[in-house]
Amino acid sequence: MKAKFLIPLILFVILVGFLAVGLNRDPQEIPSPLIGKQAPAFELPQLADPGKTFSPESMKGKPWILNVWASWCVACREEHPVLVELGKLQVAPIIGLDYKDKRDDAMAMLARQGDPYLLSAFDAKGRVGIDYGVYGVPETYVIDKTGVIRFKHIGPITMELLRNKIIPLLDELK
Repeated sequence: MKAKFLIPLILFVILVGFLAVGLNRDPQEIPSPLIGKQAPAFELPQLADPGKTFSPESMKGKPWILNVWASWCVACREEHPVLVELGKLQVAPIIGLDYKDKRDDAMAMLARQGDPYLLSAFDAKGRVGIDYGVYGVPETYVIDKTGVIRFKHIGPITMELLRNKIIPLLDELK
């Protein structure tokens, strides 16, 4: 008779345990299967100069940041001043990946708010974003000098995240 009452109690305790673990996780840190793996290769036209292309292969030999953004993205506009500050620090090249956007809108945003990027690749159809497992913009990746993804952040970057995680990681990778 006692066993009948213990089973639901045990199941309840297990359920509460899973809930407690889930609530203590940061929703911005969704584990990516790409961490520790080679960044997907691609070649896209540059946003500012469609006659030129960009490929991650050209960044080999130095750590760099890939920031996925779009002019239509409200969170990207929130994040943009932080990226401008990061660009001024020159800790690593920042490459933008303009995701599912209109070229003119993206160029206008950069002209208005400043351009922190060494360059932006133009992913009009979002195919490269799919290869990188983009959930939504903005997303930021730190890629080491051999082309391996070392860090992924979903959502806007904050100054705190820069100071505590991204800049120390980039210093370590140099």
